[in-house]
Amino acid sequence: MSVLIAFLVMLGLFAINVPVAFAICAATFAYFFIANDMSAIMVVQRMIGGADNLPLLAIPFFMMLGSILNYTGITNRLLKLADALSGHMRGGLAQTNVVLGALIGGPSGAGLADAAMICKVLVPEMSKNGYSRPFAAALTSASALLGPILPPGIGLIIYGFVSDTSIGKLFMGGMGPGILCTILLMVAVDYVARKRGYKPTRPKMASLGEMGKASIEAFWGLMLMVLILGGIRYGIFTPTEAGAVTCIYALIVGFAYKETSWADVKAALAESARANGSIMLILMASAGFAWILTWEGVAAETTELLMSISTSPVVFLLIVNVLLILVGMFLDGNAAIIVLTPLLMPTVHALGIDPVHFGIMMIFNLSIGAITPPFGTTMFLTCNLTGVKLDEYMREILPFYIALGVTLMVTTFYPPLSLVLANWVPM
Repeated sequence: MSVLIAFLVMLGLFAINVPVAFAICAATFAYFFIANDMSAIMVVQRMIGGADNLPLLAIPFFMMLGSILNYTGITNRLLKLADALSGHMRGGLAQTNVVLGALIGGPSGAGLADAAMICKVLVPEMSKNGYSRPFAAALTSASALLGPILPPGIGLIIYGFVSDTSIGKLFMGGMGPGILCTILLMVAVDYVARKRGYKPTRPKMASLGEMGKASIEAFWGLMLMVLILGGIRYGIFTPTEAGAVTCIYALIVGFAYKETSWADVKAALAESARANGSIMLILMASAGFAWILTWEGVAAETTELLMSISTSPVVFLLIVNVLLILVGMFLDGNAAIIVLTPLLMPTVHALGIDPVHFGIMMIFNLSIGAITPPFGTTMFLTCNLTGVKLDEYMREILPFYIALGVTLMVTTFYPPLSLVLANWVPM
């Protein structure tokens, strides 16, 4: 009964637009006040315990890296490279939007941050070149989805910590679905551009010289991924240490480019501190609520319920796909990972599903939910930043939703897409 009341409190606060962290905190405190056998001090202990872990220190480092990239000129160089690679295709700027989402999605690691950045950098330029703003907003939402599944996605770090899965394996496991998703989104852009006559930004494919120049200018930015994945793969440093190393690396590159001042560094640190404060508060609140569900035996009951429906992994994955997309529409993805992972992992292990494969699928589902009308958080952000109405967005998102759906089905039912590279990483 106490858990049910806590759930109702949380849903009621969501309904009146109370911020996610405060709604979950209120639900957690409500449970402890109602339960007779619980001390209120345990609320604080469980919440602090949810954030007081070394692997989670990677989150503020990688969030800081995303902010630093925008202040050091690295993002602009990656944008030029994306244009050189895709500007000659139909819908050149739209293709650049997708490629840029893939290039910066990994280092920044957060879908909302990527969506905000692309809205500022590319959407105004797309509007000037004849692209409809609803189309640009829908595409930006879809492109931003690449951030959470490509390394070093914040969701991958949180899932790895909660499920006790190798974060290095998750980083590598996200590469296959991320690349497939990028290709299918570009195919969807080509389809829309063909129908609407969206032109390339370049009259012809960039010459080898132009590509070489753009690659050289963006070289040190591209080396970020090599540094992260290579360092983890060969045991040079942990994911947390990789975050710290890449932040220092990006600052050195920014000063070497002579495009960064100490004022920029201060602004980047302030921006990342605000973003990290929000995320860590959500993590702490969610950790307390997740402990409640574990204490009350909800995980065991969930396993019994799912196993009673079917013992087939295929049926389980189909049910979870639908469930996670619905959850992603209403709840912050990071909070959902912390709350739902302990509930689902017993069934995952019982059915013999690889936790790396399941983690990639879980994060991809929640990310799709975040861009899904009518409640997706990433959708609301892009619509607000671009001044697009919800009904206009809904009409434009369909081609990209099909591309994402195909990627999801392949990721779900073809585990090697996630596991081939993941198994290359030592435990």
